[in-house]
Amino acid sequence: MSDSAPDLLQRKIIHIDMDAFFASVEQRDFPELRGKPVAVGGSAKRGVVAAASYEARKFGVRSAMPSVTAKRRCPDLIFVKHRFEVYREVSQQIRAIFRMHSDLVEPLSLDEAYIDVTEDKMGIGNATRIAEMIRAEIRKQTGLTASAGVSYNKFIAKIASDQNKPDGICVIKPHQGADFVAQLPVRRFFGVGPKTAERMAKLNIHTGADLRAQSQDFLRQHFGKSAGYLFRASRGVDHREVRAHRIRKSVGGERTYSDDLVSDTELQDALEHIIDIVWTSIEKCEARGRTVTLKAKYADFRQVTRSHSVDHYIADKNEFAGIGRDLLASIMPVENGVRLLGLTLASLEGAEAVEEETGAVEQQAFDF
Repeated sequence: MSDSAPDLLQRKIIHIDMDAFFASVEQRDFPELRGKPVAVGGSAKRGVVAAASYEARKFGVRSAMPSVTAKRRCPDLIFVKHRFEVYREVSQQIRAIFRMHSDLVEPLSLDEAYIDVTEDKMGIGNATRIAEMIRAEIRKQTGLTASAGVSYNKFIAKIASDQNKPDGICVIKPHQGADFVAQLPVRRFFGVGPKTAERMAKLNIHTGADLRAQSQDFLRQHFGKSAGYLFRASRGVDHREVRAHRIRKSVGGERTYSDDLVSDTELQDALEHIIDIVWTSIEKCEARGRTVTLKAKYADFRQVTRSHSVDHYIADKNEFAGIGRDLLASIMPVENGVRLLGLTLASLEGAEAVEEETGAVEQQAFDF
């Protein structure tokens, strides 16, 4: 390792992701739900799925899906109301298990976290063994299963945790990172949504290997400020540290509609779906903020935003929803229709901009 780059220490990072967390807690606590398709969320016309059991996912039911769509895909779907106070309690149990091994624990939400075990408290020295111990202890204490990704950086560890779900583990060692990333479809890269993936496909970029074949100038030309991240990630590079006190700038969500929303009723119904989706994310991230922002993009691609700030942290969905509805009312009626609608909570107590870091991963022997 170069003396001029001491920050390029090869880390041992575990990403733990609970399996269908909300739904699994419900199935644990209510035996009659076990083995059945379960959705946590509202079953009403405006309801949204907050989480789905693996039995429901087999039918294509996913989180953030309108409840009417979920029910159409899975007629036997059982809806249950969320119990965030219970999910938080279980989450605290799980985080206590993490902290048995390291103080460098970075929760991303109630059901997932990064753990840096480069220097683990118990002196075990093997990240894979630690990940297995954590998964076993979670099962013992909570009756739930977790999947783990083990690698040398956060980017790969997070992707790896999804490889062998549910109740699985995937280990990607430093010398395997670049090849692992090369075979990934671009949609597995964080921040690459359907629209970006579509643009990449038109440029004949389908995999991590295709991304890696592009120069940074080419990526900057086509993907702007995301170029540096894409350039590094496609090479298996990510030097972000696991931070126990993670700062998030905002929590939000938006939807682009295939048919433009024109009537007041269409817009109001669409906003209710977004309120449910975003508030679920707010609860999951345990975020508290003071500013609500509405984003609307019209059919002619003009974009407007409306914001409202209060002098206290919004901790109640009704208040958040009320502000969102008032902001929507301020842009109605619409003339040309709305193709995109979004809502964000900002001025948060807590959160992190993703750092842009450069450099190359130095390969070295490591006990994974």
